Amino acid sequence: MNVPIYRQALGTGFSRLQPELQEYFSLAPGSGQYGVGEGTFDVVGCRQRWLRPLLRLAGGEEAFFPEYGENIPFRIENHAHQDPFGRSSLTARREIRFPDRTRLFQDTTSATHTGGNTQLVDYVGRYRRLVTDLNLSVTAEGRLRGVSEASRLFMGPLRVPLPAALDAKAYAEQWWDPAEGSNGRHRIQVKVIQPQIGLVLVYAGAFDYRLRPYTGGSSAQSYLPRYAQPDRWENRV
Repeated sequence: MNVPIYRQALGTGFSRLQPELQEYFSLAPGSGQYGVGEGTFDVVGCRQRWLRPLLRLAGGEEAFFPEYGENIPFRIENHAHQDPFGRSSLTARREIRFPDRTRLFQDTTSATHTGGNTQLVDYVGRYRRLVTDLNLSVTAEGRLRGVSEASRLFMGPLRVPLPAALDAKAYAEQWWDPAEGSNGRHRIQVKVIQPQIGLVLVYAGAFDYRLRPYTGGSSAQSYLPRYAQPDRWENRV
């Protein structure tokens, strides 16, 4: 039986999440289903105009982008699967629909095991070159909090740890808001902060979420639709 990676990482803390969050983070490889979320970001992108030309250079990585907007529609797909190295993983593919273009933002979170503990490692972008450790916690209200720390860049055979002075951390919080909409909605807020620059990227908004069966009913543990696969996989941590 496959255990969802967020349940592995949180252990007994998983049961303290809001029931709607437990359902959201319970997708496991081999279920034959994937998750689809659709909603609106109240704010999304880079607020600092001077930084946007630099982010435009990295736009092809499908991790950062130079646009900024308010009330921007988006779609997210979550796919639970085993990666090519046998690790239980969750791949997220986001479409952020700015007025002039749609930006993709994708990542794969994989479970690694060391000394009996589960650590989630996040591989970001279409080439999975940026890697961070995820530290998770559950708030008193049952919200999920995550902080990405200790980033590394993989440049060919090189593994380059980013020094603390240059590294950017992502602070995320997700929760269920019963007062949102007519029946309640998921809410998420993420801030990426670099100590020398400040706020690099932000997105916050609300969305509806549902599970859908894969076309053809595939329930293979390693199944991931071709359009959701990265251009390159990475197994180094």
